[in-house]
Amino acid sequence: MDHRPNLHVPARTIIKTPRAPAAIGPYSQAILVGDTLYCSGQIAIDPKTGSLITESIERETEQVLENLGAVLRAAGMDYKDVVRCTVYLVDINDYAQVNEVYARYFNESPPAREAVQVAALPRGARVEISCIAVRQTPST
Repeated sequence: MDHRPNLHVPARTIIKTPRAPAAIGPYSQAILVGDTLYCSGQIAIDPKTGSLITESIERETEQVLENLGAVLRAAGMDYKDVVRCTVYLVDINDYAQVNEVYARYFNESPPAREAVQVAALPRGARVEISCIAVRQTPST
């Protein structure tokens, strides 16, 4: 006999959109559990061409955030729903330029965040950003 309490576990839904690059490994673009969305890290792959954007760190960051936005929208959310981001940088000296672009996407009530320098990112990318979003419920 199972003596564990009968806990309601929200459904786990895989979020997938062609408006963001397809996963390049055994992972999902995002997983929605209840009202919480867990977005995998995005790099600056143009979903139309499959090519990595490399012309500048600013342009690369824009593409990363556009890709994240596409995943958020596929789950019925937007940047305002993001509560936490992790920014991975190959060169911490790019921090100021990345911040400048990031601030355009998260200008109102920015989410909690950390930024870390890493040794390398997939496909030679210089920046990767992942996030967690929570669907806003109307106040009663």
